[in-house]
Amino acid sequence: MRAVIALGANLGDAGENLDIALTLLRQATDVVATSSYYTTAPVGGPEQPDYKNAVCIVESELPALDLLSLLQGIEKSMGRERLVHWGARTIDLDLIQYGSLLSKSIELELPHPRAHTRRFVLEPWIEIDADAVLLTHGRVDQLLAQLPASA
Repeated sequence: MRAVIALGANLGDAGENLDIALTLLRQATDVVATSSYYTTAPVGGPEQPDYKNAVCIVESELPALDLLSLLQGIEKSMGRERLVHWGARTIDLDLIQYGSLLSKSIELELPHPRAHTRRFVLEPWIEIDADAVLLTHGRVDQLLAQLPASA
């Protein structure tokens, strides 16, 4: 099944952290597309450094919760600590969408509940999939056009 994964980092060498996370994803899934890296200002949370963000598209046969566990395992292996809500991080891997799966469980909400408001998700996604559609929200290019430049 096709999964859209957003990556972000702003501690240490953020670009290298994205490289490492993508290497680990390639070992566990079939990464079919990866966006450029975007430098973005943090959204919400405490004062912190700018982020490097990217989006990749993978093919996986894992059940959704197992794919989420894989992402969280990569985060943990790279030293991710969840100390401050929306705080700085060595790596953040968010499952944005997984096939046509809709989920509102405590463990996993799909599509990602804030993806449609996040330029740092939509911009890299549209770079690698010009016809992308965010389930329940519509075409990614149209969503992106509606966002303010600072979103």
